[in-house]
Amino acid sequence: MCLDARGTHSYCRSHGASHEPEEGAMTGTDEAVAEQLHADVVVIGYGPVGRLLALLLGRRGKRVVVIERQPRAYPLPRAVHFDDEVGRIFQSVGVPPDSVTDVVSPYKEFYEWRSADRQPLLRMDWRGLGPSGWHVSHFFYQPALEALLDARVELLESVTVLRGWEAVTHTENAEAVTVEARSATDERRTVTARYVIGADGANSLVRSWIGSTATDLGYFHDWLVVDLLMHAPLEGFDFSPAAWQLCDPRRPTTLVPGGPGRRRFEFMRLPDETADELGSEETAWRLLEPWGITPQSAKLERHTVYTFQARWCDTWREGRLLLAGDAAHLMPPFAGQGMCSGLRDAVNLAWKLVLVLDGRAGDDILDSYGPERAEHVRHFIQASMELGEVICLADPDAAAERDTAMRADLAAGVEQPPRPLPRLGAGLRRDDAGGGLLSVQAEVDDGARRGLFDDVVGPGGVLLLADPGLREQLRPQDTALLAGLGWKVVALDTEPGTGRVVDTTGGYAEWLAQLGAVAVLIRPDFYVYGAAADAEDLTALLHHLGAALHAPTSAAR
Repeated sequence: MCLDARGTHSYCRSHGASHEPEEGAMTGTDEAVAEQLHADVVVIGYGPVGRLLALLLGRRGKRVVVIERQPRAYPLPRAVHFDDEVGRIFQSVGVPPDSVTDVVSPYKEFYEWRSADRQPLLRMDWRGLGPSGWHVSHFFYQPALEALLDARVELLESVTVLRGWEAVTHTENAEAVTVEARSATDERRTVTARYVIGADGANSLVRSWIGSTATDLGYFHDWLVVDLLMHAPLEGFDFSPAAWQLCDPRRPTTLVPGGPGRRRFEFMRLPDETADELGSEETAWRLLEPWGITPQSAKLERHTVYTFQARWCDTWREGRLLLAGDAAHLMPPFAGQGMCSGLRDAVNLAWKLVLVLDGRAGDDILDSYGPERAEHVRHFIQASMELGEVICLADPDAAAERDTAMRADLAAGVEQPPRPLPRLGAGLRRDDAGGGLLSVQAEVDDGARRGLFDDVVGPGGVLLLADPGLREQLRPQDTALLAGLGWKVVALDTEPGTGRVVDTTGGYAEWLAQLGAVAVLIRPDFYVYGAAADAEDLTALLHHLGAALHAPTSAAR
């Protein structure tokens, strides 16, 4: 449900348009409109991270109020890339990438770095599926993807979106936090909730409320980002593969798809240029002209200069206030992981909040959120910086040395291997072979359906057993613990049945063998709580989970 800047209760049928009251709807002048709202969670900011949080919490029946200062959806692209793990996240909220081919394009080519003379320096294989069961990379059009998420939020009666309202102050006590919001016409209202999540971007108000310091790595590079809607395919220019990096010290340039029918170019600012000079429309067209792109071949949808940065917050939670997305971290775009990392924040935080709000776990499990995510996001920030330092070389001699070394590697048949997936930091997991790693997703068959694991088994946590006989090793208290959490027990078997699936590709058998495990406990955010080496260790693993959750017996608070 959405409320516009005047407080009108109505379903927002058209995103990006003004929200006029439906016939019979209460208006902001109607005294029946309550001045105070109550919720389980307030989300400040309604970008991709805020939308996902609203969806994940609202689908579990939690009362969510979103406060978004912009009166309508942002109409221009920003992020253009997500990976297979984020594809799995979208799958979990009913937006699988293969169902929205007019919005998302899976990438099925190599990604190359090329020298100034356009010769390959490095080749990364992005053609196949990643461990989460989706393509390693996807390119997408953000406004359309956000509209799809909006449509699913609108179906949730428990979610209210306040567009055109700005959070201004907050007060907190032992039981709740109250946020005061102000509309564009200076109307005021308050929202009281158990928790407030700041998904409000790099200039986060909630971060200022927390007073968090930041670890800033001192990385600053200005780039002009240009988004184009193509009128027709270009002829005579080499855009194969569709994504590549021109490592030309005269002007490092990134060329990638921007979603179906679109392209993005990114041009690094040179030392003798100002950001204002680089950011003009005239400069954009001048830099595009050598690529055969003119106003006759493309529409310039967006051009803006970004200062790429690398930093993360030192404190992600203070009392009932938490941060997610750009409010908590910023990174250069060279690994395509900025938005992806924010969406991982949302999934990590949402399942823990649900447990706390349901009274199934103590509030202190939220203390695990920041350490887990900060360690994980630092990996991607560091990887992005390392890529950027190689790409951004503007010194011709240094660039020549780089090119010589990279060509030698490529000539020897050395291709850049996929980076190992990072492990979550210390938190709500066991420190073992699997704890903190992302679980795989492969195809399984339960007798009624054959498909990706999450679709067949369903959402939520899962205890995955290598053998159905291990089910007999579970103690009554273990079974009760998992049932109380709403987590399933699923065993691999040669024949499908109740609580048993066939590992049709052998992907799970291979994964368990790599971990040296007979069972893995998979959290609702797809990360492994822990991996058990044998039946005795399985008992220990489940005991560890129960102790970590401090699972109370009282009803939800």
